[in-house]
Amino acid sequence: MTRQDPQWTTVAVVGAGTIGLSWAALLAARGLRVRLTDPREDLAQVLTEAIPALSAGIPGTTPADLLSRIEVVPSLPEAVRDVDLVQENGPERLSFKQDLFAEIAAHAPREAVLASSSSGIVASDIAEDLPDEAAARLLIAHPFNPPHVVPLVEVVPGARTAEPVVTGAFDFYREIGKTPVRLRKEVDGFVANRLQSAIMREAISLVLDGVVSVPELDTVMKASLGGRYATIGPFESFHLGGGPGGIRHMMRHLGVGMAERWKELGDPALTPAAIDELTTQTESAYGFGADAYVDRTRSRDRRHNAISAALDSEARDDGAGQGRHHRN
Repeated sequence: MTRQDPQWTTVAVVGAGTIGLSWAALLAARGLRVRLTDPREDLAQVLTEAIPALSAGIPGTTPADLLSRIEVVPSLPEAVRDVDLVQENGPERLSFKQDLFAEIAAHAPREAVLASSSSGIVASDIAEDLPDEAAARLLIAHPFNPPHVVPLVEVVPGARTAEPVVTGAFDFYREIGKTPVRLRKEVDGFVANRLQSAIMREAISLVLDGVVSVPELDTVMKASLGGRYATIGPFESFHLGGGPGGIRHMMRHLGVGMAERWKELGDPALTPAAIDELTTQTESAYGFGADAYVDRTRSRDRRHNAISAALDSEARDDGAGQGRHHRN
């Protein structure tokens, strides 16, 4: 990346699934020009139908305002031409992403940042066959779903990613209201998804073992760890839980027991019968289909925005805000 003091104006969003549409809405809400591309023939219709719900999750926006800054472009070469950053959201298949980024690199400006929303594939693998010039501009910018509401974006450079690209991308995501966290090394699944996988593994095990039902498990999470971890993370939680002695006291007195409990954690097999049981319970508790999806996503977004607003208010009152996320 050779751009000095970049002025971000135009972004290409490649892939119009759930993540891509969410990115497009957020970027448009931040005043950027967005070129949205996807091989599907009904792209314009999909965007138009999705924007009202996405706008409802971004306070202060209207569907018309968002649509006025999003251009539907059927051609990938045209979509990435003269952009400052490409946000890729294609299928989670290595060969697909390798081919896609080869095409993107061939048509995007030589100074454009090439970012992948990949939820598990590392940048070094995606860039394996790219020339150094293109590999130097490619990194992972993994959001947590949905990007227009959840602030996290994990910035993960590859082995050949240039440092100015990393710092430039980090600043870009911070400027649009995200909370970027740079990972210190590449690891499959990155951090947020690995944490989520660990929790889901035990959650599924407890449900399949008949300890709790699906909605009861969700209630336990929302009434305990969910609220706690929205305000402080696991390590700070343990540090405070130890009283004046902090985490050192907690580890000394409870660490051994916690480690022993790790041996008892479940290892559920996702057999067809297990999947059917989980699906049946979840659909019974929360409904399914288009109407239920729209209603519950809007409820989710309202709640998440309320939590974010409270945290931001607290950060302002503290006069610091270090470690707090920016408002989306």
